[in-house]
Amino acid sequence: MALFKRRAAGKPGEWYYCLVHQKVEEGPECPAKDRFGPYATRREAGHAMDIAQERNEEWETDPRWHDAPAGERDEG
Repeated sequence: MALFKRRAAGKPGEWYYCLVHQKVEEGPECPAKDRFGPYATRREAGHAMDIAQERNEEWETDPRWHDAPAGERDEG
């Protein structure tokens, strides 16, 4: 049994999306490793997975994100 219980970081009034429970939570309910956030509103936290998917798509289609093939690199 642990003598000290580690509290999850966060403040009440901040909204998070818990990846484990797949739900919106206010304040520090779950560990930071298991959540996205903080978000300003409950509604924004509810769209956390949509926001993450949109960002991933932006990064995947960003020409600056991928390295050029070895023969096409500009070494100068």
